Amino acid sequence: MKVLIALTYYRPHVSGLTIYVERLARALATRGHTLTVLTAQYDPALPRRERLHGVDVIRVPVAARISKGVLMPAIGFVAWRLVPQHDVFSIHLPQFDAPGFALRGRLLGKPVVVTYHSDLLLPPSLINLAAGAVIEFNNHAAALMARRLVAYTDDFARHSRFLSRYLDKVTVIPPPVEMPEPAPEAVAAFRAEHGLAGRRPVIGLAVRLAAEKGVEYLFEALPAILAQHPQALILHAGPREAIGEAEYRRKIEPLVERYRAHYRHVGTLTPEQMAVFFRCCDVHVLPSINSTETFGLVQIEAALCGTPTVASALPGVRMPTKMTGMGLTVPPKDPRALAEALLEVLARRDQYVRPRGPIAEQFAPATTAAHYEALFETLLRPKGAA
Repeated sequence: MKVLIALTYYRPHVSGLTIYVERLARALATRGHTLTVLTAQYDPALPRRERLHGVDVIRVPVAARISKGVLMPAIGFVAWRLVPQHDVFSIHLPQFDAPGFALRGRLLGKPVVVTYHSDLLLPPSLINLAAGAVIEFNNHAAALMARRLVAYTDDFARHSRFLSRYLDKVTVIPPPVEMPEPAPEAVAAFRAEHGLAGRRPVIGLAVRLAAEKGVEYLFEALPAILAQHPQALILHAGPREAIGEAEYRRKIEPLVERYRAHYRHVGTLTPEQMAVFFRCCDVHVLPSINSTETFGLVQIEAALCGTPTVASALPGVRMPTKMTGMGLTVPPKDPRALAEALLEVLARRDQYVRPRGPIAEQFAPATTAAHYEALFETLLRPKGAA
């Protein structure tokens, strides 16, 4: 079948949503389907059209930015051209253009499936307040016109202010996660490059520097950890120049400077490098603070590399450690509880490590793609067909 996917940011942008869609698109293409991704040309240097890993990527120029969102006046014309050429339309929220996409799919008789990745909570300002209200309205409009909504977990769907209103439309599909097994020589080289020899424990932080990630609470937990482990190091992988997060970066910079001797940033890594990164960590931490985090794919990535996680006990985010048995959850915004959980996992690490095989199978992109494929095929059947 021919599948059209729409989202605001696609590769080379780095975010959980982007990675999810890239893995889904590639897996569906591998299963023999024709995939087109419609997205923003958020960087003018990016080509308007290219083929990546068997997926056609069409980027629409950006006329203006509103906080983390973009305005693309031409996107409606491009969508009118593309929708008739495809069998199903997969829309990924949040995004400004969702209701226009859903309406086009509805008018042209194409099944519309909306995947809801997270709530959008913007920094407080009059512009962001207006933008947030528009996006929330757009999300609901798209949901009303969609045939089905996809959620990562039932836990998040039932606690989400948005999804809980459409539970009769919700299909739960586990997210796609893949992580290569790191080679021992690559791990040794990474340790040497970043001076990790003799540094124990290494606490992994795999996030972009954004307000919803709650990185400050990890720094506030650090003194209690250093009291027992004076050589502890926070090893941070991910972009520090996240879109729309300049103010948060300025806010957190004093904490980074205060604990400079116990913090190292290794930049944005490739999937192969991320596997090495997680293998070099004794524990991984995801201290997110709100519903913009709905699962935390990095928890599964860390688990596939044999590294347990301590994560915030938010709806959806608390599920990966339960599903894998690899780690603990703590109340969000609680540095003391975060420190205690990290110390517990470090003290009894072997009890929080599970075999890779079952976890890899459950979250394989091929598994996720098979679920989407079955959903699309169901929607494409004539009414009344078995």
